[in-house]
Amino acid sequence: MTQSSTPSENTTVNPPVSDIPPSSGADGGATATVAAGYKPQFARTLSRFESFAVAFSFISITTGLFTTYGTVLGSAGPAGIWTWPLVTLGTVLVALVYGMLASRIPISGYSYQWASRLASPVLGWWFGWVSFAFLAIVVVAVDYGLTQVALFPLLDITYTATGGAIGTVIVLLLQMTLIIWSTPITTKINNLAVGAEIIVMIGLTVLIAGAVVFFGKGDWSNLGSYGTISGDGYYGFLGPFMLSALLGAFTLVGWESAANLAEETHNPKKVVPQAMVRAILLSGGIGMLFLIVITAGAGKNVAALTQDSAPVASIIESTVGSAVATAMLVVVCIAIFACGLVIMVSNSRLVHSMARDGRVPFAETLSKVPRPTGGPTFATLTVALASIGIVTLFAGNEDALPQLLGAGTLMPAILYAGTVVLFIATRSKYTPAEDDFQLGKWEKPVVIGASLWLITELCIFMIPSDFRGAQQYALGTLVIGGVLFAIVWFTRKEQLVSQPSLEAEEL
Repeated sequence: MTQSSTPSENTTVNPPVSDIPPSSGADGGATATVAAGYKPQFARTLSRFESFAVAFSFISITTGLFTTYGTVLGSAGPAGIWTWPLVTLGTVLVALVYGMLASRIPISGYSYQWASRLASPVLGWWFGWVSFAFLAIVVVAVDYGLTQVALFPLLDITYTATGGAIGTVIVLLLQMTLIIWSTPITTKINNLAVGAEIIVMIGLTVLIAGAVVFFGKGDWSNLGSYGTISGDGYYGFLGPFMLSALLGAFTLVGWESAANLAEETHNPKKVVPQAMVRAILLSGGIGMLFLIVITAGAGKNVAALTQDSAPVASIIESTVGSAVATAMLVVVCIAIFACGLVIMVSNSRLVHSMARDGRVPFAETLSKVPRPTGGPTFATLTVALASIGIVTLFAGNEDALPQLLGAGTLMPAILYAGTVVLFIATRSKYTPAEDDFQLGKWEKPVVIGASLWLITELCIFMIPSDFRGAQQYALGTLVIGGVLFAIVWFTRKEQLVSQPSLEAEEL
């Protein structure tokens, strides 16, 4: 299969998406891919369950709850868990908007492709860059979480900043190798991890609840406790309660990765929107139950757990015993590893999508997919090296994880807001095809609700000083993006302002 990342001379600037013919059935995604100007390079190996598994694994309630629970205890106390259902509802609304876009343009690159085709390739480039910056740092946050809150406690190793950085780099390299090696094997690992995560989270919830109810190993009054936090202004605007939205806002992200793998999914126009929403609903339901019992299971030790580097692991051990805790931590490590794996897969597909349009330096190399069942080798290597570079910035920083969590929450909020605005601005120009995912009379209320939630979320993570580190990362990535954009503008301007023709290229 020959490769070419540069559009042909007969390009059409920003071709209307309505020219992509409607499609259905198992080959519908392939039809859309060809109509969008590409010949398929990936094998369509993802089924309905596997598309759901990709979204669920990126969310990974295990990763989010194990990683952020301690931060919430320190910022809002146990009562902060009640922001979880609010974030879940807001996230579902955003996912429904994404579902309409994913069905409308079912090709890899999600927001990058949507903005490129609905507005302009230049705007699409910036969507792609922000997506890249988000995925590059969130995989670091996840893998840092793996080492600090699961792997080190499992191995009974005292966590240090240097040890966390070294462990994170090793995990990143393992994930990179798997992705390059084989997509089907990566998918199988993820499927196994998802099944195990669901079983373990439900099992842990039942066991801890039993320990609290029947053996008195807990305190239900924790559910309304502020812990070590003062109650003054607790529910005020941007008070401690609102800041605890970090718990859900960091966890319930990445579900859109199912859209980023649309070209590897059977019938993506129908499957992808359903996969995203179902992953959020299941994660939200299981996550809320787990938060309730783990908070009750903290007993009278809330103050001590607030200072614990791995409070969830400590609560599990104190309620169900060390043997069960060890077994559970093994599965937790697998689930968090799979979460990071899916994030890196998503980022590699994003870079590949931008490269095959010729909109990044070294596009010809980055767009190569040596085998249809393997990952894009150089794109995957690039995203892995970018994440390792971020690790070096935080190496030796004892507060690395909270800072990474903040950045990994603010960046997707910006991206989600921009994508919803994109939908609103371009909706009037499009008549949905018969097989598109549609909301009918619920479309306007959903879009309004999603917008209100995103405005609230951006206020939470941009106004308080608690998130200055996250804001500095966001600004830093924009500066770097500006430099990279200038390079692309002066070296690849033709590709940057043009879309691939509607006839398939030999990619």
